[in-house]
Amino acid sequence: MHRREFLQKTTAMTAALGIGPVAAMARQTAPAAPRALAPATPARTFQLKYAPHFGMFQQSAGEDLFDQLKFMADQGFTALEDNGMMGRTPELQAQLGEAMARLKMQMGVFVIQTGGNNSDRFTTGKPENRGQFVKACEAAVEVAKRCNAKWMTVVPGGFERRLPIGVQHGHVIDTLRAGAEVLEKHGLVMVLEPLSDNPDQFLRTSDQTYMICRAVNSPACKILFDIYHMQKNEGHIIPHIDYAWSEIGYFQIGDNPGRKEPGTGEINYRNVFKHVHAKMRADSRDFIFGMEHGNAFPGKDGEQKLIDAYVAADTF
Repeated sequence: MHRREFLQKTTAMTAALGIGPVAAMARQTAPAAPRALAPATPARTFQLKYAPHFGMFQQSAGEDLFDQLKFMADQGFTALEDNGMMGRTPELQAQLGEAMARLKMQMGVFVIQTGGNNSDRFTTGKPENRGQFVKACEAAVEVAKRCNAKWMTVVPGGFERRLPIGVQHGHVIDTLRAGAEVLEKHGLVMVLEPLSDNPDQFLRTSDQTYMICRAVNSPACKILFDIYHMQKNEGHIIPHIDYAWSEIGYFQIGDNPGRKEPGTGEINYRNVFKHVHAKMRADSRDFIFGMEHGNAFPGKDGEQKLIDAYVAADTF
């Protein structure tokens, strides 16, 4: 399933026909003023910080975003990711940040809006493209302040087929350096996501992303290791995590095939989580694990099965 298609399906109840996923997610409504949410009463304690997204538990919690947050926290989830946060109103961004703080949840990634996953703003080397990315990073800083975010997703668009691949890499690195200079001042981190959606997307593998991060040479530019995409593009998941470990800043989850919760495909998530958890403890590192996948089964029962799948995968 393509990234755009996945986001459209997981937010189908709030998307209108023809509206892209970020816009659709941003159109979800919420109260005009913050509500005094009761403290979370977690049903369990997970070993890792799994981060659902809005819409994942809508059948159980209802359409209200704050009710969904409370439901997530009560299930033991300690983080949230919201790809469409930049498309929400500043008021709602701040309200969601306040609600997460009250529920002791961390904000995971949101997507920096750079013209889409197949844009040419990174590989062509046009000076105006670099300036546009800097402006997008400056806007992302303000969003991050409101919702207490640290990480934001960047996809370096599509290939420029008329240029040699090394030249394209140079253009991507220069553009990312310019954005990293903005984010680094504020202690923020862009995480670069290699994708498997189609062969026109420039960033494909974890080792390619590792090389780019080393070249950018900034704490504000790291890897988003999406296990679903990397299983499709390169496999050999645990060794590739080890190879890229020093540059990984964030993980995302989805089983393959199908891009649903752990246990619905071929990836042994219990072993992957166990391995990453052990490395985290050894190196005193911490990560959020974004649940960027769909639900394998419909309705409230399907949402409970998804929770049960994480309980099982987290038992290591």
